[in-house]
Amino acid sequence: MKLISVAARSLISLTMIFCAVAIATAQTEKEKPNPSPGPSPMPKQLTVEAPKPPAANPTDVASIDAIIAAVYDVISGPAGKKRDWDRMRSLFVPGARLIPTGPLQAGGYGSRILTIDDYIERSSGFFEKEGFFEKEAARRIEQFGQIAHAFSTYESRHAPDDAKPFQRGINSIQLMNDGKRWWIVTIFWQGEDAKTPLPEKYLKY
Repeated sequence: MKLISVAARSLISLTMIFCAVAIATAQTEKEKPNPSPGPSPMPKQLTVEAPKPPAANPTDVASIDAIIAAVYDVISGPAGKKRDWDRMRSLFVPGARLIPTGPLQAGGYGSRILTIDDYIERSSGFFEKEGFFEKEAARRIEQFGQIAHAFSTYESRHAPDDAKPFQRGINSIQLMNDGKRWWIVTIFWQGEDAKTPLPEKYLKY
């Protein structure tokens, strides 16, 4: 019995020691300041690069006058004439946008943002059936450094010798020169209508 009693007391002592160590460890861990998790790492941004445009004819992009003349020329032609869409693409900076603005059926006005290929897809059917000739009638330009803005008044006809255009409006053209050539960044346009006639100041150079 004495041996059993000694063994029991030893077991109880060891148990108490283990408990004391466990409690002390828990208190120590509790007293440790929680390290700040810090800012969450930013997820990697997925970017999709716009396709590189075809090489441009240097004469098309040598000046503001040249590139604006080229964009009017490339979309103009008789019904059924296949447009030179690679020439069109070569005038625009990668990621460029074409933004028509006009009245909505529900009232008010709205804009549609198109890529160059969106414009090509949407207009090709029309050009197959209808003659379309667009020319510049007047222009105002503001330029600073490598950027320029042209307010280009346009006239659209079904044939180049039509007496009157079926549509007039303003092409707001943003341009950029990279040191080697001019690029079109955006064409943002609105057609003239009864509520929004073209002011006289935009009908002359």
